[in-house]
Amino acid sequence: MAVLTFELPDGSTRKVDITQVLNAGYAGRSQEDVAAHVAELAELGVPAPSVTPALYPVAPYLAQQTDRVEVQHGRTSGEAEWALVVADDGDLLLTAACDHTDRDLEVHGVAWSKNAGPDVLARRAWRLADVAPRLDDLTLRAWVTHGDKETEIQHGTLAELLTPAYWVDVLRTRDALTPGTVLISGTIPMAHDVDQFADAWRVELSDPATGDTIRLAYGVHRMLEPIG
Repeated sequence: MAVLTFELPDGSTRKVDITQVLNAGYAGRSQEDVAAHVAELAELGVPAPSVTPALYPVAPYLAQQTDRVEVQHGRTSGEAEWALVVADDGDLLLTAACDHTDRDLEVHGVAWSKNAGPDVLARRAWRLADVAPRLDDLTLRAWVTHGDKETEIQHGTLAELLTPAYWVDVLRTRDALTPGTVLISGTIPMAHDVDQFADAWRVELSDPATGDTIRLAYGVHRMLEPIG
């Protein structure tokens, strides 16, 4: 399994042996907006979930701290998200994440598409308890790069998404709030006029109260064409 290392604001580090990864979907706090998004995706051929919010198990090795994502074709993209990480002592950490998804495969099954690319996590984290009083004020932003031009594609706050506390309750109910668990939050809306099929992604999770920002960035690289 993957072992990820997170640096905390006090300079200490936490190594976490990842044992399960769960990707939330359709996880907007306004379920009316979620229903509209489901209808939007249905027009693109993406099957509607049986319930919302949804939760998709992902292979643990797909949780990665990397600056390079390998893809098979040109229709994959990331999503700015937060990630909840259960440390080995049960402590809850919050960090930035980017769920890289195969959009062609998504029309055949969202769970399949989530398992076709990595969940890229930042190398820094906060203790959830330290930022819990102001979670809704934290900001999520993402940028995509095409050639030498970088463009913002997502910008919002955690108030738009279901809270970590909501997912903690879900995991506890399922006896899944266990050390090594990673819960990826689901994402905020993308700008419709920005091409998501990019050469690189960059995500920031920021705390306006302290000015601290957790960052990740990676390039997207096409593999060689298959033979056969």
